[in-house]
Amino acid sequence: MTWKTTLAATTIAVALLSGGAAWAAAPAAYDITPDLIAAAKKDGTVVWYTATDLTVAEKLAAEFEAEYPGVKVQVERSGSERVFQRIGQEQMSGIHNADIIETSDAVNFIYFKQQGWLEPAVPKIVADEWPDDQKDPDGQFAAYRAHLSVMAYRTDLLKDVEPPKTWEDLLKPEYKGRMVKAHPGYSGTIMTATGVLSNLLGWEWFEKLGQQDVMQVQSSTEPPKKLAEGERAIQVDGNEYNIFRLQDQGVPVQIVYPPEGTPIAIGNAGILKDAPHPDAAKLYYAYLYSTKAQQLNSDFGGLRSFNPDVQEKEGRTPLSQIKLLESDPSELIKQVQTIKQKYEQYFGT
Repeated sequence: MTWKTTLAATTIAVALLSGGAAWAAAPAAYDITPDLIAAAKKDGTVVWYTATDLTVAEKLAAEFEAEYPGVKVQVERSGSERVFQRIGQEQMSGIHNADIIETSDAVNFIYFKQQGWLEPAVPKIVADEWPDDQKDPDGQFAAYRAHLSVMAYRTDLLKDVEPPKTWEDLLKPEYKGRMVKAHPGYSGTIMTATGVLSNLLGWEWFEKLGQQDVMQVQSSTEPPKKLAEGERAIQVDGNEYNIFRLQDQGVPVQIVYPPEGTPIAIGNAGILKDAPHPDAAKLYYAYLYSTKAQQLNSDFGGLRSFNPDVQEKEGRTPLSQIKLLESDPSELIKQVQTIKQKYEQYFGT
């Protein structure tokens, strides 16, 4: 039994079913001020645990450091489930290394909030511009990013067959040995996607897919890289933003938005209550939601934003034109152990 099994599957489930604890009202929104910048420079460093692709996260950190010299960003990148486990282990051991955390598994933040590990903080732009359903009413976290878990393929490696158009198409014999897939035990994006697709297609679909000799990788960032390297022609799932970046680089990859729907994952972020660099954390946290940072995430990283001033790159399909498969964290938590058990049974890992 894993750490996540004993804590997430019991504590979160109990908290959700019981209605959770009572929380204070959200604090007053704050803006970036000269006093906050000066205090952040005294801290000197902010430590960011993130599940965003490392290249994207480091680009954003570099832009922040250029705008606020004297404050360094230490980027610690891993898959969402690994970030979740690391935070839990550190909190239980009384270790406080991280200032800000961000994952693509919404269940994680329900748990962090229930445990009292988050410091309420609301950047003014979030208070003013973010949709109500994309920010915690008590001000403990907000949606930093969104992205889809998409099917995609190399156009030059599928010239001998018709490319897939639906999820059911992936079960066709001509695709056997030509696909790559990420793992729900490592990636929060893939945990979310597996949950919604199991509800939509049934576990029988996954059982049949497991017989298709699918290459298994960990993070949702990895299937696009396997396509880029030509190791596989089709990604069953993987993040949309890395495919966007490959397209920008001229790699012949095409996204498929099946008519049955495409899973969407929300990446929340929050400040830890015992952050070792609290002022630098507040500065960087506000910067993460700024139009400048969110536009960079969109342009360079291919991420979707809830900032209404962010403009999508020309040629990208707007979310309004895609049938989205959304998940309910309170329902997903009930499925976590079934997902892990079934996945190991059908994919052998």
